[in-house]
Amino acid sequence: MIDTSDFRNGLSIIQDGQVFQIVSFQHVKPGKGPAFVRTKLRNLITGANIDKTFRAGEKMEQAIINKRPASFLYHRDDEYTFMDLEDYDQITVPKAAIGPQAIFLKDNTEVQLITHDGDVLSVEVPMHMEFTVTQTDPGLRGDTASGGAKPATLETGAVVNVPLFIEEGEQIRVDTRTGVYLERAKS
Repeated sequence: MIDTSDFRNGLSIIQDGQVFQIVSFQHVKPGKGPAFVRTKLRNLITGANIDKTFRAGEKMEQAIINKRPASFLYHRDDEYTFMDLEDYDQITVPKAAIGPQAIFLKDNTEVQLITHDGDVLSVEVPMHMEFTVTQTDPGLRGDTASGGAKPATLETGAVVNVPLFIEEGEQIRVDTRTGVYLERAKS
């Protein structure tokens, strides 16, 4: 058990039967009345953020979170299968645990499985990945880096906006958190 004096960013707690991670917290000591702690919590299962206030000294259970390296194998419908790189077990995870980053998963992509009591809460996809552009409209003569943008389909089926000079078959680097083109991949 921990209390509010042990709070720090990134700490995981169990609240109302759910696992939350502390995003931010602030100890408040008003001039009149008891002290309290104002927090912003992220639900590790749903990804939703909530604001919660705790009385100073209030006790709660700490959630022990483990990160395990895994490799993406395949997906069928909304089920994604990974191989645990420590014990080589296959683990199937629902798409909801991965979130919108699921469209960026390629074969053998190394990810981190976030687990609590043996249950997979979420999957951390690498922040930046390289992809091959499989389809995009051809650029026009005179297109420059400061020009506009056009949609490009990646090898995983994801669509991102890229500069006009990017052509089919090129390798590009994408931020998987936002789906934004970063740069051409280094050859």
